[in-house]
Amino acid sequence: MIPRDTIDQIFSALRIEEVVGDFVSLRKRGVNLIGLCPFHTEKTPSFTVSATKGIYKCFGCGKAGNAVNFLMEHEHLSYPDALRYLAAKYNIGIEEEAPSPEMLQELGERESLFNLNQFACDFFEHSVHQTEKGKAIGLSYLRERGFRDDIIRKFQLGYCPDTRDEFSRHALQHGYRQEILEKTGLSIRKDDRLFDRFSGRVIFPIHGISGRITGFGGRILISDKNRPKYINSPESEIYNKSKSLYGIYFARNAIAARDNCYLVEGYTDVIALFQAGIENVVASSGTSLTHEQVRLIRRFTENITVLYDGDPAGIKASFRGIDLIVEEGLNVKIVLFPDGEDPDSFTRSRHSPEVEAFITTRADNFILFKTRLLLNETKGDPIRKAALIKEIVSTIGLIPDGIKRTLYVRECSAIMNVSEQILMNEVRKILRNKINKTLPGIRSPEDIGWTEEVTAPQQVDYNIDSDEYQEKELIRLLLIYGDRSILLARVDETNREVESPVKIADFIILDLTGDELGFENPLYARIFSSYLEAYHRQTIPDRHEFLSHSDPEISRTAVDLVFAPYSLSRNWESNNIVVQEEDRYLKELVITAILSFKVKKLDKIISGKQKEIRDCSDPREQELLLEELRSLKKSSIRVNRELGRIITR
Repeated sequence: MIPRDTIDQIFSALRIEEVVGDFVSLRKRGVNLIGLCPFHTEKTPSFTVSATKGIYKCFGCGKAGNAVNFLMEHEHLSYPDALRYLAAKYNIGIEEEAPSPEMLQELGERESLFNLNQFACDFFEHSVHQTEKGKAIGLSYLRERGFRDDIIRKFQLGYCPDTRDEFSRHALQHGYRQEILEKTGLSIRKDDRLFDRFSGRVIFPIHGISGRITGFGGRILISDKNRPKYINSPESEIYNKSKSLYGIYFARNAIAARDNCYLVEGYTDVIALFQAGIENVVASSGTSLTHEQVRLIRRFTENITVLYDGDPAGIKASFRGIDLIVEEGLNVKIVLFPDGEDPDSFTRSRHSPEVEAFITTRADNFILFKTRLLLNETKGDPIRKAALIKEIVSTIGLIPDGIKRTLYVRECSAIMNVSEQILMNEVRKILRNKINKTLPGIRSPEDIGWTEEVTAPQQVDYNIDSDEYQEKELIRLLLIYGDRSILLARVDETNREVESPVKIADFIILDLTGDELGFENPLYARIFSSYLEAYHRQTIPDRHEFLSHSDPEISRTAVDLVFAPYSLSRNWESNNIVVQEEDRYLKELVITAILSFKVKKLDKIISGKQKEIRDCSDPREQELLLEELRSLKKSSIRVNRELGRIITR
């Protein structure tokens, strides 16, 4: 358990824009920051971060919370683990002991997989740096590749001994369960024995975007036709190859800073470029590029430069993957290295400035590069040229932006010496076919999704007797303005009416508890109860206690109530437009909220009393109920009259 004072220290140190900024590229908009939501696919940013309030909210999918909630949701961390992550980020010490075998048994499966991967990484690192065999085989290989020791340690490269089961035995001895070893893929069961998947290989840990190790890649160091040169961890609950990019954890800040991502094929390409000072680089790890990988990059930049060796056949084979980047609306450039060179070998044989200058000057727009490359193969062959036109047009047809499509049609038309109109007609044909495949039988604009703007909204059930809105408003005022004061009239010792400052929290709590009024909505009742507990411990509870509440439902609701997506422009008053900001009429707002709450409560009580009278058959009992009803109606008239005065004042 993490002590409360340590939790307070963590929350005092963290900056939500820094925490979220590790995963999402944010830019300033007014008083807030915006970016593409990491929780759902979108092309127009709707994910908003308020640095002053310490919260985030997506106005597309509705996800909301503080820094801890973000880590819990995005990284699937438990509440304590999210706090540990933040403590490590801000160099705050937490006194914790190493997990015992009993503690490991209690971990959830997902956390067990992460925990085991970190344990394995430590084992492989120790092996490559501290054991004779590891240094002689693994470390010497890495140094021969030209990797410096500081880079080897940064990427946590390691070595798995070639004794077939040394790691598996070591993990079992430290309390890790056999089924977890198999699920991570670190161990393989054969004839009721566990063997090391990566035995005799140099290890490349694969880090998720938060830095946690999701899987491993291993390179064999001997020539064996029966064994693949590289192998990866199998798919698991925490490792999905199609959603992973090698190096993304180390590259994310550089990608956002340079507004460009270099995409390569292999682990060593990433490490070599990083060592040369080019840090905005990731690898697809030899797999075909996927939409998920492109979207991961898109969080940080809309510009991708693909770096490949000089083999045209290899480039053509990768066209399909690069088309995915185009389809996602990103800008793609491509760099071809000289024949026989790849990013790794090219970087090792040259100085860093020369490498960067080569990449910068050789970067070519992908669509134009593809057009020229294929055009060279069609000289004197009209049939192949016709096929080329269809190939290029199919790529242009993937571009979601209409203006960009038109510009590429114009440029490709000039390169291929083909009429611009012909190309545009082909592009339109592709777009029509795409729509027809998605939505067959289209007859009108409404058929392609325009009906949402013109059809009547769906009817929703609304309970006119519900006082949920009034309860929500009181909770909102307590969270945002609880420690603010308003001036209320009172009679002093000389019977004169004077105004005295009263804390809003004191006023609301004393008024509600004095009249013994409670909350019916279970969630608001829990929040109010939690507020009262904190209120009795200290003067006025801080709203951040609720924004960072361990109950995710309470913290999410607190964020929704506190978050204001828009801020008023400073130009309103200069243009003689008077806009009343909320904190300028707090007194009226608070009194209106309390009176509205009471009106709803009285209406419900009156309604219940009328039902009792209808169901009552005893005349005496009925008379008593009628007397109570008259008294309730008088109270209701009085409160409504007071409410009317406040609203129309």
